[in-house]
Amino acid sequence: MINMKLILLGAPGAGKGTLAKKLIEKYNIPQLSTGDMLRAAVRKGTELGKKAKSFMDSGALVTDELVIGIIAERLREADCSNGFILDGFPRTIPQADALSGITKIDKALSLNVDDETVVSRLSGRRTCKNCGAIYHIENLKPINAGKCDKCSGELFQRDDDKEDTIRNRLKTFNAQTKPLIEYYSKKGLIVNLDAKQNPDKILEDAVEKLK
Repeated sequence: MINMKLILLGAPGAGKGTLAKKLIEKYNIPQLSTGDMLRAAVRKGTELGKKAKSFMDSGALVTDELVIGIIAERLREADCSNGFILDGFPRTIPQADALSGITKIDKALSLNVDDETVVSRLSGRRTCKNCGAIYHIENLKPINAGKCDKCSGELFQRDDDKEDTIRNRLKTFNAQTKPLIEYYSKKGLIVNLDAKQNPDKILEDAVEKLK
């Protein structure tokens, strides 16, 4: 059985979610997103979950210490015994240092894509108000403009898909998360992937480089 402890790094819109889904099928390991883990800990009412809930209810950011505790708790669960894919964590060097104290990481997959490609990908997205289906004004047009193919619901542009918001998110990513690529490069753990390729080609490259 392959044991594969992976981190996914990449800007918003780089295709982390798509690649994660394909890696889950390939290696039969869970994708762990910090948001999901926090919500699960709150639902289960664990000690850490209760603490996290008080932060979340007040709209404050959950502290690194608490997030690390919740991740450590989650990694002890049976479905992580053959590995996992961490998505959305670590975001900063201190978080990466703390993570290395909990578990060994095999590889950090870095989905590399330029800012302009991200802006065009995300700002072109349209979402159905009814069923949440996603379209794109260039790459995935609905049959009837402005209408969902599945339920005929109205398509709209989400606030976080507007250009100004995307550029702000990219600024945050470049300032906080890009240093992680250097951090994992120095440890010899980085796997660079060209995220402008189609998703199947990205998976093929990832699998080849993970051998």
